Amino acid sequence: MKSISVSSSVTSIGNNAFSECSSLKSVSIPSSVNWIGNNTFLQCKSLSNITIPSSVTTIGNYAFSECSSLTNIVIPSSITTIKSNVFRGCSSLVKIVIPSFVISIESFAFSYCSSLTNIKIHSSVNKIGNSAFFGCSSLCQFTIPSSVTYIGNFAFAKCSSLGQISIPSSV
Repeated sequence: MKSISVSSSVTSIGNNAFSECSSLKSVSIPSSVNWIGNNTFLQCKSLSNITIPSSVTTIGNYAFSECSSLTNIVIPSSITTIKSNVFRGCSSLVKIVIPSFVISIESFAFSYCSSLTNIKIHSSVNKIGNSAFFGCSSLCQFTIPSSVTYIGNFAFAKCSSLGQISIPSSV
């Protein structure tokens, strides 16, 4: 199975639904879906193309973890929390734009995204969790908005290319 087109009658994609489908390259999710469960696409190592519709309000823990071919992801503005380990180990992911309604980036959300060079975070974010960007060794640009009041332990540990970071007084 190389591609999946989810039926428009589906409203949620359950936990582990496509976990470890190593040949899966692309997924089309209809606007009827509002929930993507835990581990849904975990270790789908060939997955390179997915569009998450704005109808999705929840993406579960580890949902895209270790999708090593995923290069680009657009997080819809309907998401308010980027859960733990969601994109952990997405080693080909280069750029992320965090939408304006996200208020929290949880632990290990983007850890070990070794190709990630640039992240844009809007001013709605108030929490960056423990190890959120741990091991993002190519990350070289990062601006923490003044809305952030909490930065967790090891949030930027092992970000060896990060030359400078400004921490706002709100933290």
